[in-house]
Amino acid sequence: KSQRRLIIITLKITKENFKQEVIKSDVPVLLDFWASWCGPCKMVGSVLEQLAYEVEGKAKVGKVNVDEEQELAAKFQIRSIPTLVVMQDGKLAAIEVGAKNKSSLRNLLGI
Repeated sequence: KSQRRLIIITLKITKENFKQEVIKSDVPVLLDFWASWCGPCKMVGSVLEQLAYEVEGKAKVGKVNVDEEQELAAKFQIRSIPTLVVMQDGKLAAIEVGAKNKSSLRNLLGI
């Protein structure tokens, strides 16, 4: 009996890959600004993994650790986490603060 393993397909977004993965993306990108110590972020994290799998090819899901990427957090004026940002065609398309369910995230992405 084989065990199925969930493959993590969310992208780790850093200031080094932000331009390539987000600004130059030809599909919408949902960015999750999070931190390891944030309870609601962990709840959203598992939903985002499922969503990333479902929207593969139509959108990207990226995670930005606010403790490691303070420059990106400042650029988006992140005040509380989780904050979910949708980037489309290199521009800010939507922003939501707080834990969301999968259908809310799909709507945010417009998928």
